[in-house]
Amino acid sequence: MRFVVKVATGVLALAAMSSPVIGQDKVRIGTEGAYPPFNFFDSNGELQGFDVDIAKALCAEMAVECEFVAQDWDGIIPALIANKYDAIIASMSITEERKEVVDFTNKYYSTPPAMIVPKDSDLSAADPTTLAGKTVGAQSSTTHATFLEGEYGDSSIKLYGTQDEANLDLVSGRLDAVVADAVVLSEWLETDDGACCKVLAALPNDPAYFGEGAGIAIRKGEDELREKFNAAIEAILANGTYKEINDKYFDFSAY
Repeated sequence: MRFVVKVATGVLALAAMSSPVIGQDKVRIGTEGAYPPFNFFDSNGELQGFDVDIAKALCAEMAVECEFVAQDWDGIIPALIANKYDAIIASMSITEERKEVVDFTNKYYSTPPAMIVPKDSDLSAADPTTLAGKTVGAQSSTTHATFLEGEYGDSSIKLYGTQDEANLDLVSGRLDAVVADAVVLSEWLETDDGACCKVLAALPNDPAYFGEGAGIAIRKGEDELREKFNAAIEAILANGTYKEINDKYFDFSAY
């Protein structure tokens, strides 16, 4: 899934002075809350989703309490570095650009991108030539936006603060297509708003754009916390907890 960030030197210095979380009984988890089914707020205002359940399982494995902090996507890495929370579990793709400013755990899932269009669209393929002159949307500061900018230069690309905003512009006719995670789009297509639209095609899961899968972002230098998360990921994969969470949301293995 999802951004390239440039961080001021002063903020990095602040992170360097922050206290390590190892030895504490609580780990603060940053997530977006606007990316169903991975992270979202339910009707009671509670954070839910695959990311949230995985985070809770990892915290349980590490014998610490999870404290969740909701953060807009555009500022999610700067807020980590500024010590607003200790880790990001928000469907963040592990990319080389992000590795310049944060460290990552091993992946905890990997799903491909896709393109959706209105059901009455005359588009027959998702290749850049077919989309030339068309208007295509994606969430800003994501790997999907970077992919569009890199591969669809002859299209008009519109970027949005949230995935819902992009989807709703597709409904309203202001977009010809939307690109995002295939699971996120499939979930939306099952809603009343999404009834307008269909999957045009799955897209190549090019590691140059989409990285190695979704991982947990950690401030640089907090190697012990990263390795505790890695050990916990391996543990929930081995003991069946991951599969239980996976099967709650998906009929395939997200890993």
